[in-house]
Amino acid sequence: MKARIGMVNFINTAPLYEVWRQSVHRPEWRVTEAPPSALNRLLFEGGLDLGFISSHEYALHSEQYKILGNLSISATGPVGSVFLFSEVPVEELDGRLVLLSSQSQTSVSLVKILLEEFYGLRPRYVSGLASELGDELLRPAAVLAIGDEALRLGESALYPHRLDLSVSWQERTGLPFVFAVWAVREEFCQRDPDTVFAIHQELLRCIEEGRERLPEISRAVAPRIPMPAEACLRYLQRIEYDLGPEKQEALNRFFEYLVKRGEVPPAALPLKVCGG
Repeated sequence: MKARIGMVNFINTAPLYEVWRQSVHRPEWRVTEAPPSALNRLLFEGGLDLGFISSHEYALHSEQYKILGNLSISATGPVGSVFLFSEVPVEELDGRLVLLSSQSQTSVSLVKILLEEFYGLRPRYVSGLASELGDELLRPAAVLAIGDEALRLGESALYPHRLDLSVSWQERTGLPFVFAVWAVREEFCQRDPDTVFAIHQELLRCIEEGRERLPEISRAVAPRIPMPAEACLRYLQRIEYDLGPEKQEALNRFFEYLVKRGEVPPAALPLKVCGG
């Protein structure tokens, strides 16, 4: 059966997506490439049947989705592509202007939890992209950047202070952090469970093969940033793609903060995971 699938084409999905593009030849499965924020909207509006979406988006509309088991974009400790870049130490950001990436609501919510709940700060926020910064007089004191944009900014020397959000989360909670999940619209699960199962198995296969081919894939995708292939390999080795019990606990902890802050409804808890 036909399926509309959403894929994030950031470097961090390369171990999955490069293998998918090379080995999955199913014209009835139409793939849309987009940043997380666009995939969030498309899945919610019914323009996709399943896809990578931000963890925050799942929590916001969990009644419409199920999560595919054992699939995520996550990290235990450093992730290397979700940073708060700052001109001053993080502790000095109270009342200062912070630019929040418009590409992922999960990272926006996470940085607010870190700054407000963990550091006790109240910065001022504006949304946008670091690549769109213009007037130096309006330059923020700190910038939240994710994905390829964070990798590019990390190669520069604009901001001397850097906070890896996944590291900060783990230091405070003892848990990994799950940035994105594979979500399926509830009605698609009910209408065509066989197609959901087939896609799920292909995704798991691609992840397994991609992890085995990391050096090759790193050499292929590193020029996109650009960054050295060795640095790309080290980065991809840190990215995790499973959704085991500890990752599910981490998701629930994140959702508890979101519910407490009034960002998502209590229905986000507990997770609805299908398959394994």
